Amino acid sequence: MTPGETPKASNFIRDAVIEDLRTRRFEGAVTRFPPEPNGYLHIGHAKAICLDFGLAQEFGGRCHLRFDDTNPTKESQEYVDAIMRDVRWLGFDWGAHLYHASDYFQQLYDWAVQLIKAGTAYVDDLSAGEIRDHRGTLTEAGRESPYRNRPGEEYLGLFERMRRGEFADGTKVLRAKIDMAAGNVNLRDPVMYRIRKTAHQRTGDTWCIYPMYDWAHGQSDSIEGVTHSLCTLEYEDHRPLYDWYLDALGIYHPRQIEFARLNLSHTVMSKRKLLTLVEEGVVSGWDDPRMPTLAGLRRRGYTPEAIRDFCERIGIAKADNLVDVALLEHCVREDLNKRALRRLAVLRPLKLVIENYPEGQVEELPAVNNPEDPSAGTRKVLFSRVLYIEQDDFRDPPPPKYFRLSPGAEVRLRYAYIVKATGVTKHATTGEITEVRCTYDPESRGGDARGRKVKGTIHWVSAAHSISAEIRLYDSLFSVPKPDEADDFKSELNPRSLEALSGCRVEPALAGAPPESRFQFERQGYFCVDSRDSSPSGLIFNRTVGLRDTWAKIEKGAG
Repeated sequence: MTPGETPKASNFIRDAVIEDLRTRRFEGAVTRFPPEPNGYLHIGHAKAICLDFGLAQEFGGRCHLRFDDTNPTKESQEYVDAIMRDVRWLGFDWGAHLYHASDYFQQLYDWAVQLIKAGTAYVDDLSAGEIRDHRGTLTEAGRESPYRNRPGEEYLGLFERMRRGEFADGTKVLRAKIDMAAGNVNLRDPVMYRIRKTAHQRTGDTWCIYPMYDWAHGQSDSIEGVTHSLCTLEYEDHRPLYDWYLDALGIYHPRQIEFARLNLSHTVMSKRKLLTLVEEGVVSGWDDPRMPTLAGLRRRGYTPEAIRDFCERIGIAKADNLVDVALLEHCVREDLNKRALRRLAVLRPLKLVIENYPEGQVEELPAVNNPEDPSAGTRKVLFSRVLYIEQDDFRDPPPPKYFRLSPGAEVRLRYAYIVKATGVTKHATTGEITEVRCTYDPESRGGDARGRKVKGTIHWVSAAHSISAEIRLYDSLFSVPKPDEADDFKSELNPRSLEALSGCRVEPALAGAPPESRFQFERQGYFCVDSRDSSPSGLIFNRTVGLRDTWAKIEKGAG
């Protein structure tokens, strides 16, 4: 550990790696991140990425990126490209170690032939439904297939014919011959190959039989010399099968270790459910800022540093638990507080006319770019007679304990002057306030109250110099902490997960801000320039997170 570096938080997987290296069970640490290219990566994958790549980095090893591309009916190059882009954005790289399960299709086929010849694999004619019926239950042993004990030479011929495409999808499978009475149902003659007459995005029409994940996974690890194959907890019951395949083949044997997956409140992690949201148009795509995908979080304004910090804080455990999304928001809020430049933006403009300010006069007032970072310096904001303020910053009559602008009350304009409201103009029909008139104190430049008690400070922009923008206010996609528990998860969608505001006004310093650049809009929250829809002629900002930190309050209360 280098001087000043934060010590790594210990966990049972890290401890296991340390022990394996101490006892020389393995000579180094080689991990792998094995995504299926059938969707975009989400925040749960970020936990696995940080673990896989982080352990390899800590112990001077390497982490492979290996695509588990064994199901061509659901996979595409779009997903491959997106996964690579997201892993790199998160701050990790696999170097020369990019692999695909499809790289090993011939070797996997040859090993399957080896098991057939050894009498531990067979071709089965049962349908998928019949295989399920024969498998039994947790309390009842399974039944052997009537096709389980044909001569081995017959199986070799049938398997070769499967490969040549002589049989229709679903008519035959290759199964391992293990034990139909095994207590672990995964060992009850699992399927190794199924027929899929679908072109593969890498191998084309070379193959029409494809390996199951359990058959491809361990052998791919073995081929690549992986030492620690880290999986989420649902694969714990699959580990005996992982071990059985490797032992039956007599090849190098990595170690599989399982950990609890990430469960995040107010969201769903199932790629099937996320795909449903995309396909049914509930969201605008995989990168919709309400989605828990890394692409969505990035577009919303999250930083890779904040996500890595979140993954470090939640740690690695064996038991499932639900993590409050407020912790994720806290992490990005802390990160952006240190790095985001401050800017003025009015979301719901209300005209403010300073009656005693000279017509045509414009002042340049100094404003701090980031009080947390003195090196960020200052900028000039333009002040004039006609401004825009937030509609919520004026009330007539004011509610109790209201310290903003109201008739006869004084308030500071951020970086500028103290003003006092003197009158309003209302819409003739609706009675809605359309303009507030006020006077300013020329001696109060910079907010100097000169002994007066002025409690409120509000933000503003110059009407003549500000620029128009659309601002999208995002909230949680689901209105309940555990949408997966509902009969229909879509019934728990939050109808207020997106509010798009047009006609917003922002200070001119934001003109030309590049996509994904992040800012704190003072008194509003953290925002970023939308990477898909924004353009120089039509600025669009996405709200990353508000300023209110609920997690900090939870932590303080717990302490």
